[in-house]
Amino acid sequence: MFLIFDTETTGFPKDWNAPITDLDNWPRVVQLAWQIHDEQGAIVEVQDHIIYPDGFDIPFNSTKIHGISTERARDEGKPLEEVLALFEASMDKCEYLIGHNVKFDLNVTGCEYYRVKGANPLDRKTPVDSCTETTAELCQLPGGRGGRYKLPKLEELYFHLFNEGFAEAHNAAFDVEATARVFLELVRLNIITPESIGKDQDFLSRFKTANPSTIQAIGLAVEEAKKKRAEGLGKSETANTTASKSTSLHAADVEFAHLHNHTQFSILQATTVVADLVNAAVDNGHAGVAMTDLGNLMGAFHFNRSVMKVPGNREAYEHNEKVKAGELDEPLKEYPFVGVIGCEFYVCEDRLDRSKKDDGYQIVVLAKNKNGYHNLAKLSSEGMLNGYYYVPRIDKSVLLEHKEDLIVLSGGLRGEVQHLYLNVGETQARAALEWWHEHFGEDFYLELNRHGLDEEDHVNLQLLKYAEEYGIKYIAANNTFYLTQDNADAHDILLCVKEGAQKSTPIGRGRGFRYGFPNQEFYFKSKEEMVELFSDIPEALNTTKEILDKVELYPLERNVLLPAFEIPEQFQDPQDAVDGGQRGENAYLRHLTYEGAKARYGEITPDVDERLDFELETIARTGYPGYFLIVQDFCEAARQMGVSVGPGRGSAAGSAVAYATGITNVDPIKYDLLFERFLNPERVSLPDIDIDFDDEGRDKVIQYVIDKYGAPQVAQIITYGSMAAKSSIRDAGRVLELPLPDTDRIAKLIPDMTKLKKLWALDEKGLKSKFNAEDAAMVRQLKELSEGDSLEATTINQALVLEGSLRNTGIHACGVIITPSDIRELVPVARAKDSDMWCTQFDNSVVEDAGLLKMDFLGLRTLTIIKEACRLVKQRHGVELDPDAFPLDDTKTYELFQRGETVGIFQYESAGMQKYLKELKPTEFADLIAMNALYRP
Repeated sequence: MFLIFDTETTGFPKDWNAPITDLDNWPRVVQLAWQIHDEQGAIVEVQDHIIYPDGFDIPFNSTKIHGISTERARDEGKPLEEVLALFEASMDKCEYLIGHNVKFDLNVTGCEYYRVKGANPLDRKTPVDSCTETTAELCQLPGGRGGRYKLPKLEELYFHLFNEGFAEAHNAAFDVEATARVFLELVRLNIITPESIGKDQDFLSRFKTANPSTIQAIGLAVEEAKKKRAEGLGKSETANTTASKSTSLHAADVEFAHLHNHTQFSILQATTVVADLVNAAVDNGHAGVAMTDLGNLMGAFHFNRSVMKVPGNREAYEHNEKVKAGELDEPLKEYPFVGVIGCEFYVCEDRLDRSKKDDGYQIVVLAKNKNGYHNLAKLSSEGMLNGYYYVPRIDKSVLLEHKEDLIVLSGGLRGEVQHLYLNVGETQARAALEWWHEHFGEDFYLELNRHGLDEEDHVNLQLLKYAEEYGIKYIAANNTFYLTQDNADAHDILLCVKEGAQKSTPIGRGRGFRYGFPNQEFYFKSKEEMVELFSDIPEALNTTKEILDKVELYPLERNVLLPAFEIPEQFQDPQDAVDGGQRGENAYLRHLTYEGAKARYGEITPDVDERLDFELETIARTGYPGYFLIVQDFCEAARQMGVSVGPGRGSAAGSAVAYATGITNVDPIKYDLLFERFLNPERVSLPDIDIDFDDEGRDKVIQYVIDKYGAPQVAQIITYGSMAAKSSIRDAGRVLELPLPDTDRIAKLIPDMTKLKKLWALDEKGLKSKFNAEDAAMVRQLKELSEGDSLEATTINQALVLEGSLRNTGIHACGVIITPSDIRELVPVARAKDSDMWCTQFDNSVVEDAGLLKMDFLGLRTLTIIKEACRLVKQRHGVELDPDAFPLDDTKTYELFQRGETVGIFQYESAGMQKYLKELKPTEFADLIAMNALYRP
């Protein structure tokens, strides 16, 4: 006989591949229903039992699905041992255990048997599954793995077989009825063959004789089950925790700050611009604001810079630093506006475990001060470098290593306490809460969100109970992802871009659905709106100010930190170790400079000596001898390794010290180049030396630097790929299903290298002054199209919001960072794409302001071509060529330039340059210099 069964449970396992002996992994069974049918398909037995929840709770989100709340199960449930005994007695009558996706039901039921009796009797029976590749081929639903058909859900298979839906009540008994009818019909149709279940062909004949037509449902009491489900849901429903509209609390009396906000640096998940976030908080009269992007600190420097620009903040910081240093005997000043750098971390069980997908729980962590910020940076770096598996993950062990000066918020619905309470059970949620409270004490706060979601209302009541029981304070938050409610649609489009989906696809889980937010309430709400939402618990609003009072302001800008360069003993000065001076480095640089000058010039004339002395004095005064020593060192190492080094480019060619030490190969004295363009004693800034290497040898030089300074002190620089004007139009058009020709036509109305936001800021006068008549006409047409309610107008207006959003990250083509100590002590890092090298989470626009030494290691194909040409000449003709010794007055070479035959010659190979070479016909090197300077100013 056949036993068809189904279960309802408290949720899903954490690890689907765990053994059923792992009792903590598998969910608890709350309903077990089954039917027994004989070999002709006749029904023999029907049983349906709710199980009493002994030692566990049924979480809210599970109750929403099957309607069995903890209260209902306690009222109607039977002891687990009794239900399992009944099931085993029924099972003993049968050969087969049948289900749809039966492995899950076998596992959870088998786990319950292990829990009760230490053995699993289900192993004695033959399992039969109606969810297989065979039924997938039958239904032919697209979307399966590897291009195959998708395994059908029970309702999909049922509809395919019977051309009707089944009367379900989210109840195991009705799933069993549907599964039984499906199974018997599959047997009748010979889709589940006699051979596959160990029967002979006579079995099929007898079965078809007993069932000549389509198998019919037995017809259980659906309406009664639905009524019971509704009653169960009713018992688990909670009173709405949203505040009453009428309130005596006024926004002016409340000091509030949003402490859970995402910006564009939560890539493809938020639209808020960092500076706009700070400005919105200031303009709305908030006491401060926090930035808490997902798993990274990419926007931290931009956020910090915006916060320090708020009027009065810089002055308050400088005053307070003097007070702390004892230079002022005055009280500390309160900051006009507090900006809190934070991060929403993915906290998983084991960050190093990549055997299974575990995104963990999303926990908000805030920095109290600069030390806290550095701990955040180390945590974010760890998540990116070692914890990255689908998302950048950390775990509790590494969090505790870097917990000093950090504040923890419990997070939103994906926070650990909230998630466990809603999806696993109150016991597990309480244990998680106790862990956070134990380790973070008064720096752990419960976060209450009110976006109008049932789950939030339900969990908030429990969080308030925990707060009272454990003495934990709680805050009001809104977990923002976009700035205004008007931006909700643009944010939804952004999520569609991330998922490769279309906006018309309904939000939900599974095939035919897409990811999206449940409503449009996740915006940066005004203080008045937050007061209205939380007027029943005003302390939740005011506690945000308590957190701000724990936070110190600090700028992230700092002077560039140069790595220590190891100099020969005879040049070292003991006093440097005492006061951090650079006497030794200056002495060694002077030595290298004059030794190199002797080789370059032969005789050091008074003019050369004066120039070198002036430059060395300037370098010493500005504090950059180490910079020159570092560059000289790897340039020399490159030559020793056979890597071609370029003659020098940019303002560095104006330095005689660079020429003497072999950094450049252009004599600035001969060509009358200005050192002050490179390093101006009146305006001290870090010198910038761009070094060209042949593109095949560039990696060797970088590896030399890594070997010399250590891998943790060398990193590449991240780049942010943002949505430009045209790409934002194309992305919005694709998601909104605007026909491709129309999308392309609109995108082409945008002049090249133009931003939509700047176009919209221009009036008619500005339009005429900025663009020619043709481009101005296209812009007017674009603006006209944006008016109204058409799909074209919607596309343009949503693209306006999306423009500038980050869509990916990359690596700077040539920038390399070298630091005096482990770079993780200074800034957050990640791993460079397709490389084992690290990269900064800050991009090229801010790395130097953040105190990092940036070198440009450029790979130049031209140098590789020259190097290869020299190799071929030696191979074929036995002549050794030295490119640095090539004469600059070779007539035949100038004839090539005069004919425009310059393909492969750096900066002279473009069609425009070839045209002018033919017209101007250069005859000496000065002509080439002039042409290059004029063509590429």
